Amino acid sequence: MTLNHLPADFIWGASTASYQIEGATKEDGRGPSVWDTFTARPGTVRDGHTGDVACDHYHRYEEDLALMAEAGLTGYRFSLAWPRIQPSGRGQVNAQGLDFYDRLVDGLLARGIEPVPTLYHWDLPQALEDGGGWLNRDTAYRFAEYTSIVADRLGDRVQKWITLNEPFVHMVWGYGLGTHAPGRALFFDCLPVAHHQLLGHGLALRALRARGLQVMIANNCTPVWPASDDPADVAAAQDYDALHNRLFNDPILTGTYPDLSAFGADATLGGSVRDGDLELISAPLDALGVNYYNPTRIQAPTSEGLPFEEVPIEGYRRTAFGWPVVPDGLRELLVGLKERYPALPPVHITENGCSVEDVVGADGTVQDLARIDYLDTHLHAVDAAVAQGVDVRGYFTWTLIDNFEWAEGFHQRFGLVHVDHDTQVRTPKASFAWYRDLIRSHRTPA
Repeated sequence: MTLNHLPADFIWGASTASYQIEGATKEDGRGPSVWDTFTARPGTVRDGHTGDVACDHYHRYEEDLALMAEAGLTGYRFSLAWPRIQPSGRGQVNAQGLDFYDRLVDGLLARGIEPVPTLYHWDLPQALEDGGGWLNRDTAYRFAEYTSIVADRLGDRVQKWITLNEPFVHMVWGYGLGTHAPGRALFFDCLPVAHHQLLGHGLALRALRARGLQVMIANNCTPVWPASDDPADVAAAQDYDALHNRLFNDPILTGTYPDLSAFGADATLGGSVRDGDLELISAPLDALGVNYYNPTRIQAPTSEGLPFEEVPIEGYRRTAFGWPVVPDGLRELLVGLKERYPALPPVHITENGCSVEDVVGADGTVQDLARIDYLDTHLHAVDAAVAQGVDVRGYFTWTLIDNFEWAEGFHQRFGLVHVDHDTQVRTPKASFAWYRDLIRSHRTPA
C-alpha cells in the first residue's frame, strides 16, 4: 500500500527540542532554564537524570546534520533555547547563543533541509519563572520581544515558524500537576497559564507577520472517546475535550474559549482575558501544527475532584511508554478537526512517534521493527485523512535522536538514531533506513 494522496511538495521531517538534545547548559553565556532548576531538585526525574549534557548536540550538531542529510529529510523542526539567547528572558541578548542557531540554520540550508524552528518548547528562563512565569501576563510580552530578536537574526533564511509547543501539556504537567518544570501543583488554578501562553502566541504571531514570516503553533491533540453511551460518560468526555483540545484550538481558530465551567472557570479564566486579547490570539495561521500520540478514553468520575476520569484503552498494542498504538486515531483526529473548524488552515503533523525498548545488537544494528510499523501505519492514516479532504502539508516524526525524555530521563527512546548516552555514539536504527527509503521513493519521480 502506497501513500497516494500526499502532495508532491510534502515536507518529510523530524522534530527535536533544545533542552532534550543540546546540553551545554552552562556554556557560552546560556542562562538557567526552569528545566535546569527542576532537574537539580532530587526526586523530580527518574534516576536523577538531567539535560546538562543530553545528546551534546550543541557540540555535535554537524554530526547530526549529516544524519539528517543521510536520511533525506526535507524539513527539520527544532526548538530555540530562550535562555541561550536571552539569559534572563528580557533585555540583553547573548550573541553566542544566536550564533549557534545561525550556524545550525546555515548547515540545514546547505543540505537542502528547510529549518522550522519552534520558539518555545518549555525551557523558560528561570528569571522569568521567578517573576511568576506563565502565570504572569508580562511573560507573554517578554516572549514577543524574544521572538523579534530571533526573527531579526534568522528571518532572512527561515520562513516557517512555530510559536509554542504543546501549551496544554506545559500548563497541566508544569503548572497543574507539577510533574514537569517548573514543578508547580496548582490544579485548576493553572488555567491563566493557558491564556498567557496563547497571548504570547498572538503577540509573537504579530511580530513574525510584521516581518513577512509564516506562523504555526504545535498543539497536542487527542481524539476523546467516551467509555460508553451513558450520558454521564459522554458529558465527561466533552469536558475533557474542552480542556485538552478546545482550550487551545478554539481561541486560535474561532476567537472564543470553550465552556470551562466544569473546571470552575468563567469566560475570563480568572480575569486573565482582557479586551483585545482574543483578537490577537485568533489572527489567521499559515498552518496548524498537530502533535498526535494516542486517543484518550474518558468516563464519568467515580470520586470527587476531576469532572472526568481517564480509563485504559484496551485491545491495542502499547509502546514502551505504555501508550496505546491507534493509527486510525490520527485520521479520526484530522478529519474531526476539519469538521469542527471548517476554515481549518493547512496542517503539519509536527510530532508523531513511539518509544521502543531499543537494543544495539551484537552486529551493531538496532532492529526497531515496532517503530517501523508504527510510522508506516500512522503515515497511512495521514494519507487517508488527505483523501478525506484534510490539507496536510508535512510530517515531522518524533524524534531524530534518542534524547532526554523529560521526567523519564533517558529511559524512553523515541529516536530514529540510537544514542549511547555514556559515549554519545550515534547508531542509525532500522527505522532510520526505512524512513530514508520511504522519503526517496516519494521524492523520486516514477
